Amino acid sequence: MQNKVALIGIPYDENSSFCKGPAKAPNIIKQTLLTGSLNKGCENGQLIDVGKNVELLPDITVANPNFFFETIEQQVCQYLEQGYRLVTLGGDHSISYPIINAYNKFYPDLTIIHIDAHSDLYHEFKGNLYSNASPFARIMENKLATGLHQFGIRTLTEHQRKQANKFNVHVNEMKDWPNKLPNLDGPLYISIDIDAIDPAFAPGVSHREPGGLSSRELINIIHQVSGIVVGIDIVEFNPDKDIDNLTANLAAKLVKETLGKLLAHINS
Repeated sequence: MQNKVALIGIPYDENSSFCKGPAKAPNIIKQTLLTGSLNKGCENGQLIDVGKNVELLPDITVANPNFFFETIEQQVCQYLEQGYRLVTLGGDHSISYPIINAYNKFYPDLTIIHIDAHSDLYHEFKGNLYSNASPFARIMENKLATGLHQFGIRTLTEHQRKQANKFNVHVNEMKDWPNKLPNLDGPLYISIDIDAIDPAFAPGVSHREPGGLSSRELINIIHQVSGIVVGIDIVEFNPDKDIDNLTANLAAKLVKETLGKLLAHINS
């Protein structure tokens, strides 16, 4: 039974398709959450108490890029076997593939909510099948989820549209916002790329794509999504691009609200 909540970092950005930097994010987000100005009360009424109702696990370190998939997948499996529901901090978005591969072993009927400016459905990008532009192509072709619902999307290419059709992905584009959230009742995984948020709110990303979600809109999605949330990742914050810690504070806020989401499920 998954009855423990934990926060863990994966400081890995070797599959970044544009520029490095997200590997620095987990440590900065944790520092901002634990020692910054944010209090520990969540909007849904849960109270985060690190060391008691939320455990802080050691980062997963990828020593050899050739084994990044195996390293992440094996360690996540160990934590799931121990009964954890994880909020994972990236790192670039390539880490979602091995994480969800691990989750699929415990939740074969998993549904994914993916919030991002980009669909990340390229079959490969610049010759890299594991690029941060490709994780959801790998996830869907390996049937690791029964459904994929994407929000915040605003950069689809013809190839990505074909991939979405091929894998029956429910793509909700920003031009059609507000999109209706699906009614889900099974195990749910949420993957959040910080660049889903408009760069006016989150400048600290490698790929600034104007026209995105506001901070409030993304937080509302977290609160309103149905289903039993069993895992979450928050990726692609690039501290090298941040301005006055705006994105660091927003990422920490998202961590707080997603931890609150997991705690609410366990305590209900």
